[in-house]
Amino acid sequence: MTEGPEPWEPGSGPFAAGSIDPRRYAPATERNRDAILAILREELPTSGVVLEVASGSGEHAIHFAAAFPDLDWQPSDSDPAALASIAAWREEAGFANLRPPIRLDATAPWPMEQADAILCINMVHISPWSATLGLLRGAGACLPPGGLLYLYGPYLRDDVATAPGNLAFDASLKARDPQWGLRRVEEVIAAAEAQELGFDRLVEMPANNLSLLFRRKD
Repeated sequence: MTEGPEPWEPGSGPFAAGSIDPRRYAPATERNRDAILAILREELPTSGVVLEVASGSGEHAIHFAAAFPDLDWQPSDSDPAALASIAAWREEAGFANLRPPIRLDATAPWPMEQADAILCINMVHISPWSATLGLLRGAGACLPPGGLLYLYGPYLRDDVATAPGNLAFDASLKARDPQWGLRRVEEVIAAAEAQELGFDRLVEMPANNLSLLFRRKD
């Protein structure tokens, strides 16, 4: 049996046989969480509810809930094992502003009707395009005017050469599932506009990742 959180990447499947710790450990979280946090400090409201879609291991929710004690953090995921990991990390942290995780499938009706901001980190490329469309549809319905939708991950751009590492990553994702793969920024923006989500700005991030920021139109 293994003790302690297991290394895990989104989409990698269940825990190893014999694991007794429900917590997941996503190595990418430690590499990107502070760069993401720097942007969120500029963009999030001072109070309200922040919904994280596809929270995965739950480590981002822990990190951000600690950084923003005046915001209520609502983690979610569609994977039962991820929900167990989030719950375990949450219990260990004991933060009053971190809510129990909820099951949320981006392609299905959402269990929440309102959120003041929505985050989605590293889901768009490790899911079918229908999940991105569901995310945008749900965000358009839940956010108030001016509410933030924040997306993070690797993307393709029409006018920018794609890094070789991202091209290789895209090929590996499609080999695992033909419905996965890096999405074009321009296609995401167009789909967001159809849900009354206006494109705010793009921020280049470390390791050839991007932050895409959208605001719910008035």
